Amino acid sequence: MGVNVPEIDFVILWVDGSDPAWREEKSRYEGCQPSDDREERYRDWGNLRYWFRGVEKFAPWVRKIHFVTWGHLPAWLRQDHPGLHVVRHEEFVPGECLPTFNCNAIEVNIHRISGLSEHFVYFNDDMFLIRDVRPDEFFREGKPCDMLALQPVVANTASPMMPYLFLNNAMVLSKYFDKRENMRRQPGKYWKWGYPLLYFGYNFLEMFFPLFTGFYTVHGPSPLRKRTFEKIWELEGGLLRQTSGHRFRQKGDVNQYLFREWQKLSGEFVAKNITRDFGYFNVASHNEKLVRTICGQRKRSICINDANTAIDFQGAKEEICQAFQKILPEKSSFEK
Repeated sequence: MGVNVPEIDFVILWVDGSDPAWREEKSRYEGCQPSDDREERYRDWGNLRYWFRGVEKFAPWVRKIHFVTWGHLPAWLRQDHPGLHVVRHEEFVPGECLPTFNCNAIEVNIHRISGLSEHFVYFNDDMFLIRDVRPDEFFREGKPCDMLALQPVVANTASPMMPYLFLNNAMVLSKYFDKRENMRRQPGKYWKWGYPLLYFGYNFLEMFFPLFTGFYTVHGPSPLRKRTFEKIWELEGGLLRQTSGHRFRQKGDVNQYLFREWQKLSGEFVAKNITRDFGYFNVASHNEKLVRTICGQRKRSICINDANTAIDFQGAKEEICQAFQKILPEKSSFEK
């Protein structure tokens, strides 16, 4: 690691939606709260081994991988790997909030993971590395690399839960940051040369609105610092405990984007176009562009979002795994 590059950990959340014991426990709590409990939130695409292969091949500098799980583990995973820390929910989520099937509840407590480094990158299990990536792609001089762009929260009926979460995050941030003062204080981070043109358009239009309407957060690997979590827990512990207590995703939740946007509004980040080497894909029955991106390694990282139940799941699963197999055919040291 270079002088100005801190030790960096990776954190990944994973669930095996086919585990009978997990499904049985989940079924005991279903219906207790109105929630987002769609099947695609939990189904397993069988591509986790490629996440580990990608990390080992393309980011060998990672200090530790914290693998967060309800308790189940892939049969092929080497639990004794020195670079792996298997973390069960009960090890860091408050006991009164367990069991939990709510990724938001898990996310807001990530900083409690034992041994987690101050600087870490948070991954959902649908985010993969497919090309070499350097530490300074995520952190520079101890600060996360990110983009600051504003965007209205919209009534997206295709994703009925997320607009509430985005608005909840914005409501918290608006308590501590004044929009126009913030734009005046750090203009270079709102108008950074190299940002996508779309971001300049968003930020220009937002100048006409005195209050925050929402934030544009890239749904990809998130560079985060523990001190950010500790600060917001100090200020908004009641709200975060409320989210922690929801066993399934609720409209009253906040999520990890609250911490990410706080870092940006605080000025504690390095402005950089992080979309240049990142690709976001909604999985469909046929995924030609996604497959070309993986096989051609056209990006450094990608997100394969599963938000559509009306697809040929098995066909798409095989198509995507075959693409990963082409660029990552060899077992990683994390596999038995």
